[in-house]
Amino acid sequence: MNRRDDGTGSRPLGVSYKRTFVFLHKLREAMAVELKGHVFGGEGRTVEVDGGYFGGYIKPANHKASRVDRRLARNQNGKRECVVIVRERGGNSVPDVFRTEGAALSFIKAHVAKGTVIQADKAASWDALHAQYKVTRINHREAYSEDGACTNMAEEYFSRLRRAAQDHHHIAGVYLLRYAQEASWREDHRREANGAQYEGIAGLAMKRGPSVGFCGYWQRPLRAA
Repeated sequence: MNRRDDGTGSRPLGVSYKRTFVFLHKLREAMAVELKGHVFGGEGRTVEVDGGYFGGYIKPANHKASRVDRRLARNQNGKRECVVIVRERGGNSVPDVFRTEGAALSFIKAHVAKGTVIQADKAASWDALHAQYKVTRINHREAYSEDGACTNMAEEYFSRLRRAAQDHHHIAGVYLLRYAQEASWREDHRREANGAQYEGIAGLAMKRGPSVGFCGYWQRPLRAA
């Protein structure tokens, strides 16, 4: 993609921004179908769980003396959201979007089978998982991995999603889940040839009916399904 482009590829394709925006999101909808309803793990299998925050950017003040710590809740604009990824070792993944990591517990329990070993960091959000699963924790302030415990594959996913945020300039808000699902699909198929990925996406798109999220996009306010 031309780095001077708007993030959708509309300039190289010679069509409008809105046309490519809708087309790409319809492809992301098709990718999401493949992720739907998956349950990961089981006896003897390992699943990594992690969360990353996106959006809610506040431009810092020009003068250093006027700047505030934007990590504090009182200095945020309330638009920051958390993408939580469930990723099986040697398998696939599924993301979802929440206000906080702690709000994702029901989502995790719905997608991770009993008997699974869950690996997570030391965030208090994951403490409740110990009641239902065997959970091994890693303190990232001390090490990336220890005694086999790590969330490196989950971090790999977030590395891809953050690169997408740089390329698309803005992936937060109502469309954040679509971009998160695209990054998940790309991670799951990263070792496939480009041609196989193309055929896979095209096949998913051809099986889709009218888009739920973008049908009538031109006639109504922006929203995502």
